[in-house]
Amino acid sequence: MALLQYTGGTTGVSKGAVLLHRNVIANVLQSEAWNAPVMNQVPEGEQPTSICALPLYHIFAFTVNMMLSMRTGGKTILIPNPRDLPAVLKELSRHTFHSFPAVNTLFNGLANHPDFGTVNWRNLKVSLGGGMAVQGAVAKLWLEKTGCPIVEGYGLSETSPSVSCNPVTSTEFSGTIGVPLPSTYMKLVDDDGHDVVLKGQAGEIAIKGPQVMAGYWQRPDETAKVMTEDGYFKSGDIGIVDDNGYFKIIDRKKDMVLVSGFNVYPNEVEDVVAMMPGVLECAVVGVPDEKTGEAVKLVIVKKDPALTEAAVKEFCQNNLTGYKRPRVIEFRDSLPKTPVGKILRRELRDKK
Repeated sequence: MALLQYTGGTTGVSKGAVLLHRNVIANVLQSEAWNAPVMNQVPEGEQPTSICALPLYHIFAFTVNMMLSMRTGGKTILIPNPRDLPAVLKELSRHTFHSFPAVNTLFNGLANHPDFGTVNWRNLKVSLGGGMAVQGAVAKLWLEKTGCPIVEGYGLSETSPSVSCNPVTSTEFSGTIGVPLPSTYMKLVDDDGHDVVLKGQAGEIAIKGPQVMAGYWQRPDETAKVMTEDGYFKSGDIGIVDDNGYFKIIDRKKDMVLVSGFNVYPNEVEDVVAMMPGVLECAVVGVPDEKTGEAVKLVIVKKDPALTEAAVKEFCQNNLTGYKRPRVIEFRDSLPKTPVGKILRRELRDKK
């Protein structure tokens, strides 16, 4: 065993994923091969440099930022507190860097900060989005401001972490999590564990590859729930596959809201609401409802102080199907997040 990597716990109790030395080494090599097309473009004599806005106990920071940098002779700039945006931008302004992995909330916060222009973004070769869904409005703004499109990838604590990614040579944001990394297999399965074969049909993403964990530490019951007999790990994420073979995450299985028997995926609603000019951040959860079983609750952090509930309702009326429209709208000064910037939906559910 190389390490016990505890899951994020954004939807429940953390579990220790047992990652073997071969799991981590495999993922370092997979990540190296995937990033090579752009990182090989770093000028000779210039040290490949990436920004790490994650604590090193986070599996991406450990494997891709630290271990991959060590393998390639690169350098990693550590950002102790990514929530302190002025300090982040001040530190970035001191360096030439080529790779910037971040979550949607950090891309959004930086791109909307007045000091964004103090940083030299011209040497940036890859902006890697992961950890949570990247919103189209955020990706559009980031491309406009840096000229470097967000390349979205996908990974989990249980997979060391990287599973799939868009090509790092992409010229625009695809809205997908790309295709499997080398030696990685992905498929969709239904609730009974059968393969989903119809195009456009949603299913749970299942993953097989050398980076997949050995199991959960001292939790054979939990391991049995997620590992299939033929070696696939069931991720708990619902996705679809497009005509080009690219995977797209719809949402976490546990986050889905059931309104009168219709499935509502929070990521989809959030992506639409985020396009509204007065919205800085938003999150969607399901809350109990006597008539429909569950109702959509929308929590917003304002970019424009003048934004009203009536304006949000009108926007949703024009852009969302009836059952996807929020029944409850709440404004807050901030959204609850993990130390790495993921939104804690469970806290939004608990607070009425």
